[in-house]
This record gives sequence, C-alpha cells and structure tokens, in this order.
Amino acid sequence: MLNFLLRLVLFFLGLLFAASLAVAVLLLAAVWGLRYGWARLTGQPVQPWVMRFDPRHGFDRFRAAARPAEPTAADVAAARAHGEAADSPVRLRDPGRVTDVEARPVSRGE
Repeated sequence: MLNFLLRLVLFFLGLLFAASLAVAVLLLAAVWGLRYGWARLTGQPVQPWVMRFDPRHGFDRFRAAARPAEPTAADVAAARAHGEAADSPVRLRDPGRVTDVEARPVSRGE
C-alpha cells in the first residue's frame, strides 16, 4: 500500500512539473507573439531574440581575476609621498634608507 501511495505522489509531482513547464513555455510564446505583433503594428523590423555566447569570455574573466589590478593614479601618488613603490607598498624605492637593520659580515662556513 505504501509503495502505491509513493508512486501516486511521484506521478502527481511529475504532472505538476510538466504542467508548470508547459505554462512557462506558453507564457514565453505569448510574450514573443505580443512582441512580434507590436513590431508589425508599428512597422518596425522584428528583431530575433538571440543570446550571444563566446566561450572565451568565461576563460578571460577568470584569467583577469588572477591578474593584479594596475595601481591607480592615487595609489602611485600616495606611494611616492611615502617613498614606496607603487606596485608593492612593502618594497622601498631606496633600499639605502633602511636604518633598523645592521648588516653582518658573511661567514664562509669555517
């Protein structure tokens, strides 16, 4: 009995899905027909609905996301005011200005 009820519920869910899909298709056809009729009524050419798709755009989008953005003019001006490089605020333009580190002589492994 439970098996029969399960099949009946699944059957009605399938009918509901098919009916909703049919309503969506009919609604789209009605909108397309209204658009076609309006274009004919106003004397304008009927433009087809197209979806322009280029697979390269998906790859370009993710490739561009991996690339760092170019610094803006404000970034460059702020970096120059602080004496830093525009592409990396950590790296100093003049390494001779570092005063908090003392150089040690290099040992030759003796």
